[in-house]
Amino acid sequence: MSGNTFMSANSLSGPKALGAFLRALRERTTPEMVGLPASGRRRTSGLRREELAQIARISTTWYTWLEQGRDVSASASALTRLSQALKLEPAERDYLFSLAGVKDPQKQNRSTSLDAQVAASLHHIACPAYLLDGCWNMLAWNAPSEQLFAGWLESDPEPNLLRFMFLNPLARSLVVDWPERARRVVAEFRAESSHYASTESVRQIVMRLCEDSHEFNLWWSQQAVTAREGGERRFHHPLLGDVAYHQQTFHPVGHGDVKLVMLIM
Repeated sequence: MSGNTFMSANSLSGPKALGAFLRALRERTTPEMVGLPASGRRRTSGLRREELAQIARISTTWYTWLEQGRDVSASASALTRLSQALKLEPAERDYLFSLAGVKDPQKQNRSTSLDAQVAASLHHIACPAYLLDGCWNMLAWNAPSEQLFAGWLESDPEPNLLRFMFLNPLARSLVVDWPERARRVVAEFRAESSHYASTESVRQIVMRLCEDSHEFNLWWSQQAVTAREGGERRFHHPLLGDVAYHQQTFHPVGHGDVKLVMLIM
């Protein structure tokens, strides 16, 4: 078979993929799109490498190496300037940072800004359902969730699932097998927080819980990590009695660190 029949692995990830993506972005961006005057005859309708480098305030040589697929490092600030110069859409910017293996400092702020339709969708779900951000703040929830959590959501002006589990006495009576569940919650949060460990909000909640909860401090120090999984969640409700649900977690498109949690009977 021809060597061109299949894509190589390098075309999907790594420096070669990053270079190919940048070249395609540059070639589609015309001088007029970035405010440069239309010049005479050009070999391509897109920007020249030196033009893009000048607009993005980066070295032409370094950018050339990047586009050629050489193994050079790219900082978040340089990628941000390239994203702005190339007028990238959010999905394109996410892909650029992903190919470069660099965390986008703007991604968390963008993803936690919920639009009204995402929040409103909860009220069309019959089972308990709620939205969590990267710090496990409760962003929105439906009426069945209010009933399940037995008054907590209505009484807490800034409900956070971690603070509820470790600082609210209700959790220890509501959540069946609280020690086992709480220990797993710490390991799940540690795994998820690695994506946002540099953010002040994550540091603050971990520091507070370590100070205010002996159990959280103990289990956090053990460095356990586990993926957030579905499975049975059992509660001993003051009005409903013993109830069991199967947990499913989804990520709404366009909201990278937001989780939709559903508890299905």
